[in-house]
Amino acid sequence: MKVLLDTCVLYPTVLREILLKVAGTGLFIPLWSARILEEWARAACKIGPTGEAQARAEIALLRGAWPGAEVAPKAGLEARLWLPDPDDVHVLAAAVAGGADAILTFNARDFPGHLLAAEGLVRAAPDGLLMDLWLADPGPVERAVAEVHAAAERMAGEPLALRALLKRARLPRLGKALG
Repeated sequence: MKVLLDTCVLYPTVLREILLKVAGTGLFIPLWSARILEEWARAACKIGPTGEAQARAEIALLRGAWPGAEVAPKAGLEARLWLPDPDDVHVLAAAVAGGADAILTFNARDFPGHLLAAEGLVRAAPDGLLMDLWLADPGPVERAVAEVHAAAERMAGEPLALRALLKRARLPRLGKALG
């Protein structure tokens, strides 16, 4: 299954790390576009003066680790697509160009199911996708979450409650299931 990751699921570190570790087990193939990565870098300015530089370094590492994940829509593709928010059409175009099965986003309002279905896509939220993957095959998801949890604790220098960490990452159902 190919899944296009929207900016809003790449930008939060814990969520991104969990998703990519799960993808690394082969449960899904992640996709994104250069424009999605650029949106992430620009959004990171909000966390402070070093936010964009840190995001660009993380993006460089991401590109190195996932060299086949970046897709580029062909010229003219965006012109034939429509979404309620014109600024999100590039996400749909990247999903179509990459042959994605789903767009992973928190933005349900701007990615209506009927418009995505017309392109052979579905919209998924991270918590729902990860729960579905966990229910089908718990081991890889549990290992991925455990690795990210351990890394977060190392960075924090103190124990962190798993359920609270996952809730902050907007994964409340997964947090309840694993915590």
